Amino acid sequence: MQTLYNILIWLAEKLLPITSFFSPKMKLFVEGRKHTFAIITKKIKPTDTVIWFHVASLGEYEQGLPIIKVVKELYPNHKVVLSFFSPSGYEVKKTSALADAVVYLPIDTAKNAREFLDLVHPELAFFVKYDFWPNFLKELKKREIRSFLISGGFRESQYFFKSKKNWFNESLQVFEHFFVQNNKSKELLNSIGFKNVTLSGDTRFDRVVNQLQQSNKLEFVEEFVGDKLCLVAGSTWPEEEEYLMKFIAQNKLDLKIIIAPHFIDKDRIRNFVKNTGIPAVLFSEKEGKQLRDYDLLIVDTVGLLTKIYSYADIAFVGGSIGNTGLHNILEPATFGIPIITGANFEKFPEAIDLSGRHGLSAVQTADEFILVLNELLNNPELRLETGNINKRYIEENVGATQIVENYLRDTFC
Repeated sequence: MQTLYNILIWLAEKLLPITSFFSPKMKLFVEGRKHTFAIITKKIKPTDTVIWFHVASLGEYEQGLPIIKVVKELYPNHKVVLSFFSPSGYEVKKTSALADAVVYLPIDTAKNAREFLDLVHPELAFFVKYDFWPNFLKELKKREIRSFLISGGFRESQYFFKSKKNWFNESLQVFEHFFVQNNKSKELLNSIGFKNVTLSGDTRFDRVVNQLQQSNKLEFVEEFVGDKLCLVAGSTWPEEEEYLMKFIAQNKLDLKIIIAPHFIDKDRIRNFVKNTGIPAVLFSEKEGKQLRDYDLLIVDTVGLLTKIYSYADIAFVGGSIGNTGLHNILEPATFGIPIITGANFEKFPEAIDLSGRHGLSAVQTADEFILVLNELLNNPELRLETGNINKRYIEENVGATQIVENYLRDTFC
């Protein structure tokens, strides 16, 4: 099995450049990795002491962020290397001041793993949630580098749990300790012999609660919204935008709509604006305009969505109408507002929890979306009750960061 895996990974590394001709995202994925070793060589010296954090994408970065801050406090003289797998995380955070070097993780060949770890030479390694790459983990274990999993999430369908002894779950032996989000993850790890597991919860709860202590004021949003109800559609894909289009076409709006697409595609944005037929303005073109005169604001930039949610009366979160993966619902939940999503979120325990508590409405068709949205718009008591469910859920689940911090202090300090 290991040999087959390595052959497939080698083939993927050779064939991926071809896909970059057909997809802007894949072009970033391929081209960005060409610079990984050069960035590390420039920013990390052989004499540096280093801590390595790896995350898949932006959501996992948000989970890892509280722990990065803790580790930097515990080890102020260490350098931090932060690696991403996905362009949607790297391209947003590549200039992050929290890390001394931010890079794409090379493709998981044995050669890449050796070269990467030769250059980074970490003293500690932290992986977040579930982005496991066997050759990197094998090389970490070979070098006896102390490694930890933060906010781990496991599902019974994963290959690890097909049998107690297989090559893939052996790669998990590198982890000195697992900090997992839920009891199911702990039970699954226990079932294949791992007892070094702590139920910590999800560090994202700590991250989003902290947002309430920050200034979330955005003057352009205040001007745009005025005294109207506001729907914020965050991290949308074409599937969510199609639902929004149908809603706009069927409803006489006494409502402000803010859309923050997951990917900024100027042509798609302009086509969407044209097809809605309502007064719309782009964030990039807002200067000199009376924003209160528009019904639709499209945020064609990154980094503002969390604060924008603070102005929402209802949030529509993208990623789960299609199969790209639900985006962060904890950000709107912390502001105590109702949430609407698609129904494809079986891999997201927080969505399952909030759906079960009736703080989140999962829709499967555009007509169902319109029905649910109109019900929330027309019923202030329902909006308040639903929003409070979400706010309480956040408050009940904080504390994961402190659990990890206590362990690290007891172990290393």
